[in-house]
Amino acid sequence: DMKTPLGWPEGGMPSRAQGPYYCSVGPENNFGRAITDGLYQACLYAGIEISGVNGEVMPGQQEYQVGPCVGIAAGDQLMMSRYILQRVCEDFQVYCTLHPKPITEGDWNGAGMHTNVSTKSMREEGGLEVIKEAIYKLGEKHAEHIAIYGEGNELRLTGKFETASMDAFSYGVANRGASVRIGRDTEADGCGYFEDRRPSSNADPYLVTGKIMETIMGPKAEKITPLDRDVA
Repeated sequence: DMKTPLGWPEGGMPSRAQGPYYCSVGPENNFGRAITDGLYQACLYAGIEISGVNGEVMPGQQEYQVGPCVGIAAGDQLMMSRYILQRVCEDFQVYCTLHPKPITEGDWNGAGMHTNVSTKSMREEGGLEVIKEAIYKLGEKHAEHIAIYGEGNELRLTGKFETASMDAFSYGVANRGASVRIGRDTEADGCGYFEDRRPSSNADPYLVTGKIMETIMGPKAEKITPLDRDVA
């Protein structure tokens, strides 16, 4: 009906709060696995670099990951995967929305197009400092990025439900409440990648990846104090 998420009672809400649905198993927790499994197989057949699927925090919400990809291929691959997703949903006669906050009433997570970024120097010895320098540059141009990071993102980036407020830039290690997150493994290894958590699920991947590269290849920016996970 284009209104009721999979697994939700028509005209109502689930009896349990979000939490048990994330990366879940069981018919009482996971709604739509057949669709994401179908997407995964179809993407593999089509040559898409799909790397995973999982149930998300809100019931009826599903996630998939595309990559690693190099350069403009990131946009090409994601756009084609979205086309394949719509075709698979057609087979199941299920409506799929990419809106970043489809359910605004109640305590439910939105949906983002979290973007993992890594350059050759970030993956080499001393790469963590290169990552931090890139993050400082992103912080300096936060407003420019938010402006192209998707429609309806203001409903999602509120500082709640594993997001940072769109009004302020932040970063942290293993911090889902930050604008940009450095993974625990990257911190431990001293190199790797970072995750820009600001783009919305309906964002244009060409604009997002292009803007990120334009910014991180630009001039140096002032250092930013990391946001402690306990503060978020």
